[in-house]
Amino acid sequence: MKLYSSYFKSDIQAGLVVFLVALPLCLGIALASGAPLFAGIISGVIGGMVVGILSNSQLSVSGPAAGLTAIVLVAITSLGSYEVFLLAVVLAGLFQLLLGFAKAGTISNYFPSNVIEGMLTAIGVIIILKQLPHAIGYDADNEGAFFFIEKTAGHNTFSAIIDAVNYSHPGAIIVTLVSLAILIAFNKITFLKNLKVIPGALIAVVAGVVINEAFKAGGSSLAIAEDHLVKLPMPANFADFIGQFSLPDFTAITNPQVWIVAMTIAIVASIETLLCIEASDKLDPLKRYSNTNRELFAQGAGNMLSGMIGGLPMTSVIVRTSANINSGGRTKIATVAHGVFLLLAVVTIPSILNKIPLACLAAILLMIGYKLASPTVFKHMWKMGKYQFVPFIITVLAVVFLDLLKGVAIGLVVSIFYLLRSNLKLAYFFKKESFQEGEVIVIRLAQEVSFLNKAAIKQTLNHLPEGSRVVIDAADTFYIDHDVLQLIRDFNGITSHEKNIAVSLRGFKEEYKMEASLQHVSMSK
Repeated sequence: MKLYSSYFKSDIQAGLVVFLVALPLCLGIALASGAPLFAGIISGVIGGMVVGILSNSQLSVSGPAAGLTAIVLVAITSLGSYEVFLLAVVLAGLFQLLLGFAKAGTISNYFPSNVIEGMLTAIGVIIILKQLPHAIGYDADNEGAFFFIEKTAGHNTFSAIIDAVNYSHPGAIIVTLVSLAILIAFNKITFLKNLKVIPGALIAVVAGVVINEAFKAGGSSLAIAEDHLVKLPMPANFADFIGQFSLPDFTAITNPQVWIVAMTIAIVASIETLLCIEASDKLDPLKRYSNTNRELFAQGAGNMLSGMIGGLPMTSVIVRTSANINSGGRTKIATVAHGVFLLLAVVTIPSILNKIPLACLAAILLMIGYKLASPTVFKHMWKMGKYQFVPFIITVLAVVFLDLLKGVAIGLVVSIFYLLRSNLKLAYFFKKESFQEGEVIVIRLAQEVSFLNKAAIKQTLNHLPEGSRVVIDAADTFYIDHDVLQLIRDFNGITSHEKNIAVSLRGFKEEYKMEASLQHVSMSK
């Protein structure tokens, strides 16, 4: 409870920023999926309020995912009705529950950090490329589209940017520039950085709305048309609002195509979720580890509920998760708050939200994309050497030009190739003297330690009892993978202090730059 109270204000502010980012994404993904627009909102609300509470992750944000749009679009068409598709979503959630109980989430431990880093950087690049047209007023592509090859024949992300230059809108450009100036100011100016009451993103959105309303009031040609504003469904009365919900058609339970679609959604959604959880743990400033099996369970429950009331299938989503972390979110209160804000907004103020220019939201996403794909990331990975950089850059290119799952798969193949090439034999040994109070636990690393050893080391460190004394000995080791080094650094610098564990690091090479332990453990005791 102390953790939640410490970050409560910053979490609420982060939840507000995530809400502003999630709103057009929920609508855009629903549009791209061929589903009712309100279905995206349902999924976003459940992803925040239900999955946020059930999940073990403090930072991950769930909702409708761009990676599922093609599957959903084809499924709705092939199954014949949206209600039959909803049944497949319910069954997909059930499959995810079973995967959680079967502890399938542990597969995430085998994603190497250079591939995860490449995925995050690629997402940043995609966000920037996809938001540039919106930033200058060309909204032919919806906010939920995150694929390089677009639906229109012969068109891709680069051609969309070229088209955007030809159809740019001066008013939208002004709104984007003002919004970016505000966001940069809140990141650079000390006074504004320390202003904890109002997030910069909210100021940017308010400024964008005020500027456009001023253009409209003055009859200026700079006024941004409704086609370039947020388009939230506006029911005329309570009956119309309730009518936006749909129920699954359980009479189609014997249709084998429904089960195939359900299995496909469950597998793709689970893999994307595990990738996002691993990425969010990597971005976590507090260096916490999420229970991935619990996450699959939470996602399964969320998808079952979403399917039961007319929503889209969901995953943990890296765009919203990154927005959460970059906006100061530190606990699941931010995730839950974003879901609450979505619900309150669609019920109470849809007409006000429909005044927000998409250019404002593009500016916010451009800043998020830049933080994920900043030049410092490329410089850092280059300095890590070719065994880290080559899989990283190939993952970046593959995710950008193909899609997330194919890109990560290619990155994994390249990473494994370099691993097998440089390591003929890999082993990880640890000697457990005793877990009893007063005795020393000795973890001895083998001659070569790769990311494949990360899961075993991570589990061992995670289950060390509070107050224990640990020696991590690398005296016989001549190669330690970057993933494992970072894992040990985080344990030594953060986790061990939280659990009052005395740690001694021995035999690590000078170039590993391992920080000296604050507490010394004697091997003789």
